[in-house]
Amino acid sequence: MGVGLRRFEEQLGRQLSADEFEPMNRVQAEIAAHFTAVDYALAFSATTHFRRALQAWWTDGWDLLLTPTVAELPLRLGVIANNSDNPLEVMERAFQFIPFTPPFNMSGQPAINVPVEWTDTGLPVGVQLVAAPWREDLLLQAARALELAHPWAARRPAIGQIPV
Repeated sequence: MGVGLRRFEEQLGRQLSADEFEPMNRVQAEIAAHFTAVDYALAFSATTHFRRALQAWWTDGWDLLLTPTVAELPLRLGVIANNSDNPLEVMERAFQFIPFTPPFNMSGQPAINVPVEWTDTGLPVGVQLVAAPWREDLLLQAARALELAHPWAARRPAIGQIPV
């Protein structure tokens, strides 16, 4: 966020005021200002090692990994909201809700969410399929098979049943 904030300010030709940036992003930029380029390179290197370790799992002969997509049923609108008293609360709450997807966002592996069940109010509940790097073909074949087994394209939540 430190780079993003600085780039916005360069484009505008002035510093952004506190009300022009979401509190979480502002705090992340402030935290980033305390780290050196060496710190950043070390963190980037750790991410690379993590990505390689995660991708190595597939060399043991696994084709697909099946996980939940989210850790809890769909949240009511407003559950994840900015909190100026604790700007990082948004991120903390989001990670509680989606702990299964970030590892594959970081690794760059192909992953897909496929709805396979529905709540009583008609909201979709999905599973995440993950494939080895460069195996989008296998991932899409499996997702298609799940969609054929649990058709969802015509399903819509009932009006008034969406949690708000």
